[in-house]
Amino acid sequence: MTQATDTGRGVVCRAWYAVLALVIAVAMVIQIVVLVRAGTDVNTATGESGVGVAVRLARLFSYFTIQSNLLTLVLAISLALAPARDGRGWRVLHADALLGIFITGLVFGTVLASLVHHHGIAVWLNAAFHYFAPAWALAGWLLFGPRPRLDWATLGWLFVWPVLWIVYTFAHGAATGWYPYPFLDVTTHGYAIACRNTGAVILLALILLAIMRPLDRRLPTVTW
Repeated sequence: MTQATDTGRGVVCRAWYAVLALVIAVAMVIQIVVLVRAGTDVNTATGESGVGVAVRLARLFSYFTIQSNLLTLVLAISLALAPARDGRGWRVLHADALLGIFITGLVFGTVLASLVHHHGIAVWLNAAFHYFAPAWALAGWLLFGPRPRLDWATLGWLFVWPVLWIVYTFAHGAATGWYPYPFLDVTTHGYAIACRNTGAVILLALILLAIMRPLDRRLPTVTW
């Protein structure tokens, strides 16, 4: 690869991740504004009527979808600014963002999409969070890397955030009776089924990692 080609790919890489960051950032700002004005939270299938702004915002940031999009936003900004960025903490962020946004797209598309019916701006917000971000992040990772990045230490640390999210979700639900996703609702299903469903998502994460790590090793090295 010539220096000119490498420079050109670097420019395309920066632009690619800049687009991802812009879409997520704009969607996040619009969603917050809509929610503050008592509008629709694109993550919920039941509505938020009669709930105060503080509670609506707390619930918004309790969704795995929103947290994974925020991680992907930070990742995209960092790669748009410095495609060669590396380091232990950054590798964990990289792995968490990719795994989280892939799970977001897959779980929404296969389990949750039929439960929500959006109109107006909510259609576009839903598309940004649940379809565009996962697909664009996947394509960006395959095309531009950086890789290899998924070493065993990184894979160990990446589970800290998902485990904390699971603990928070069930603790918050026990205290308030609200759960971010129907398949985790202990009030409706009981702990046995809710934990089984959680286990299914964890299994999905392990399957994705079993695919991602070999790809990270075998696809062409991209370090910029």
